[in-house]
Amino acid sequence: MAEVVAAEESSKALKDLFAGAVGGIAQVLIGQPFDIVKVRLQTTSQYTGALDAVTKILANEGALAFYKGTTTPLIGIGACVSVQFGAFNYARRAFEAQNARSRHGADSTLTYGQYYLAGALAGLANTPLSSPIEHVRIRMQTQPHGAGRLYQGPLDCIRKLSRSPSVAMGLYRGTSVTWLREAQAYGCWFLSFEYMMQSDAKRNSITRKEIPTWKIAAYGGLAGEVLWIASYPFDVIKSKMQTDGFGPNQRYKTMRDAFAQTWRQEGAMGFWRGIGPTLLRAMPVSAGTFATVEWTMRLIS
Repeated sequence: MAEVVAAEESSKALKDLFAGAVGGIAQVLIGQPFDIVKVRLQTTSQYTGALDAVTKILANEGALAFYKGTTTPLIGIGACVSVQFGAFNYARRAFEAQNARSRHGADSTLTYGQYYLAGALAGLANTPLSSPIEHVRIRMQTQPHGAGRLYQGPLDCIRKLSRSPSVAMGLYRGTSVTWLREAQAYGCWFLSFEYMMQSDAKRNSITRKEIPTWKIAAYGGLAGEVLWIASYPFDVIKSKMQTDGFGPNQRYKTMRDAFAQTWRQEGAMGFWRGIGPTLLRAMPVSAGTFATVEWTMRLIS
């Protein structure tokens, strides 16, 4: 009996990881054009704004230019989203089993607090992957062009960061605040999505599987807005720490120091710079992620 239960749990876990990976691929394919425009605006002055960048890239390089450098994010983000959904569903099933025992089998439904905790645990499980992946991506996005380039590619960036002066202090710089960001972000992301899905099912007296895809996408998009509004100040500090110099050029000594300097020099608004474009990107990316994961789970279940 125990072997059967273990096999079922393994099967569920593999399905969760697979659906998450597919959702991660969708996330990259939807979000990559936004990222390309963002990187161009960050690293060159030849564009007057986002619309000008889109127009010139399309005219001079063609539509495929919006998907340059997609391979690395596909692998990295695909793995991250796979871990997010795998860890969330594992924690959800653990809470369901705990509730069934404490309620004597009457009801195993999670409380909204438990949904938040399951999402936060998913974020924590994701951090060892997301922290170095995002650090490398940020370094690649913000490095100078041409002869001033610091890194020849992602692998070269990983090698150099790992020696600056070590893996922990270099490649994993900013991980302290990433733990906080990931826990808060994914706790709120999964909680808000589940709240909207369950409210819809209850309001219309239907099962989760009967909720149409367009509604899943809409709820996923709104959950993406919640994710960033709830965690954006942490993300700002993470970006500051992961674009900081090394050795004598290092500006922020610790996460606490980065928070303090930002508050002194920029005030409260310093923690919200760039929130507009982030929220604009979050809606379609999060909508596509949740819709793809739900659709995949329905297909393989």
